[in-house]
Amino acid sequence: MPLVKPGQEVVRGEPIAKAGGFVSVPMHSPVTGVVKAIDELVPTAEGPKTPAIIIDTYEASTQQVLYDCPRDINTMTPEELVQAVQESGMVGLGGAAFPSHVKLLPPKDKKIETLVINGCECEPYLTCDHRVMLEQTDNLVRGIKMVMKATGALRAIIGVEDNKLDAVERIRSLLPKEAGITCEAVETKYPQGGEKMLITSLLGKEVPSGGIPADIGVAVYNVGTLAQLGDLVPLSRGLIERVVTVSGHGVEKPGNYLVPIGTQLRFLLEQVGADVESSEVVMGGPMMGMSTASLDVAITKGVSGVVLFKKPDEDLKHRTVYPCIKCSACLDACPVHLNPSMLGQLADVRRYEEMESDYHLNDCFECGCCSYVCPSNIPLIQYFRIAKAVNREAKTAQ
Repeated sequence: MPLVKPGQEVVRGEPIAKAGGFVSVPMHSPVTGVVKAIDELVPTAEGPKTPAIIIDTYEASTQQVLYDCPRDINTMTPEELVQAVQESGMVGLGGAAFPSHVKLLPPKDKKIETLVINGCECEPYLTCDHRVMLEQTDNLVRGIKMVMKATGALRAIIGVEDNKLDAVERIRSLLPKEAGITCEAVETKYPQGGEKMLITSLLGKEVPSGGIPADIGVAVYNVGTLAQLGDLVPLSRGLIERVVTVSGHGVEKPGNYLVPIGTQLRFLLEQVGADVESSEVVMGGPMMGMSTASLDVAITKGVSGVVLFKKPDEDLKHRTVYPCIKCSACLDACPVHLNPSMLGQLADVRRYEEMESDYHLNDCFECGCCSYVCPSNIPLIQYFRIAKAVNREAKTAQ
């Protein structure tokens, strides 16, 4: 719900919208300027338009954060820390964008014993987490200690892929010995960044089908999320910017950029010399991301990367979809041991409820491995996303 009105001046970091409930977070102004409009519909990468607060930036402003109030997090109670995390507007920066404070309060019958910190890049091309671990290490360690206090966890393990050993060394050099925090290198493979995959790699435990990490006493956080918490909460600031990887063959100046939330994609691509006319623009990574037809979409809290592929690219060509040949390649590729072939056949005849009840559709985290290996070019992940959306709408309507 908006806290501002058209014509109102706002400063960088000022709250502009409050949370709509517990599983919700407030929004803060990413710039100093004046509110131009509210509830103006703007496009999203998924397609549907969404309400937004449009702010005209004061171009002559230094854009210094003017809205903060330093506080001592060491004297705060776990309850106060949970409230502070919600007030920061923090969500998971790994891509899911789930409100971070909700994870700090698991169901009453669940006790968090271990924090798993995800330092594995979720997709090819993306390197934002790597840079955060190298350049914001102090904030990361501070954020981990804060979340350990809030959840009551006794230990924390940071999992980093073994092609980022410089990050492992950097983190280990700054870890306090008495804090119960360790950093471990794990095998570099996709989708190692999936939380269930990382839990198994680090702890040798499996999250039960249909369950959540809290069922086995674990909470999983992305390194970018905790680094931001370690920076924002001590100053009572809100999330107004994030590190975004902009990469691909169609980018003249690829790299990791600190981008204000709400920045128009078109503006960002102009700054990096992107060839948008002859490129396919993908929000996210090449495996789990989605192409966007409009450059007027905004960079949101959950956008970890933007990848541009030059046309014509062999991987972007339209491919004829053939019937399933029962080769079982998708079964071998699925990291959570589902039956993508059967799920795809059920989706083809719109038996969505059966996909969920009998074939564990919700255990799929949409890594894209099954679609990638399918010799019949069946867009399995797109089928699964539609099925999940239909099932969610059906439950909401009940």
